[in-house]
Amino acid sequence: MPQTTTTVTSCVKPVEELRSVEISFEDHEFYAGQKLVARITHDDDLTQPWIVMVNGEEIHRTNTFKRCHSYITWHYQRGTLPIQEEETPVATTGNEIMVQIADECEKYGFEILNDGIYDQDQKLGEVGCTNSRWWVIRATLVHQQKVPCDSALDAVWVLSMVELTQPSCKELLDKPFDRLTANNRNSYGNISHPQTSLLIAVGSQTPILR
Repeated sequence: MPQTTTTVTSCVKPVEELRSVEISFEDHEFYAGQKLVARITHDDDLTQPWIVMVNGEEIHRTNTFKRCHSYITWHYQRGTLPIQEEETPVATTGNEIMVQIADECEKYGFEILNDGIYDQDQKLGEVGCTNSRWWVIRATLVHQQKVPCDSALDAVWVLSMVELTQPSCKELLDKPFDRLTANNRNSYGNISHPQTSLLIAVGSQTPILR
């Protein structure tokens, strides 16, 4: 009786292994070579906070990061994962980046200096964009590191939440009066010092008739 040979072909074609890049604890990107395939992110949902995103849209949600990872791998190997489209960079030149940062800082009255963004002579932090990815560094954090943001608007908003420290009495006394803010000037009334007492007295002096 003649024998026949049957060749079994796997339904899963060999594909390049995906590479995971951690953007932050809650945000990861998955690449096949240099091509972005999908993202995993996280929100405040109580039962299923981990989300698989492709082209900015949610395609899967579950309760653990590991299950999101498995979902991406399983569907990518079978060719059933939606294709991630090429993303258009938000800003391509240093000038465009600076314009966006300056526009957002102007809304809050912040000042941009060489080493960062300031408000009332206090450094709030830094904002930048590297490889089309926005980031922010808060100067008030002990361990300063770049925190990913979606845009210049979000990054500067983060800095607007920084709580300003109140200047000391000595710092106020050493600062020219015309450079004081309204809050600083109000603080003069709480400072016990001969110079400030003289300043207040002169400012409130009434004409003396002779």
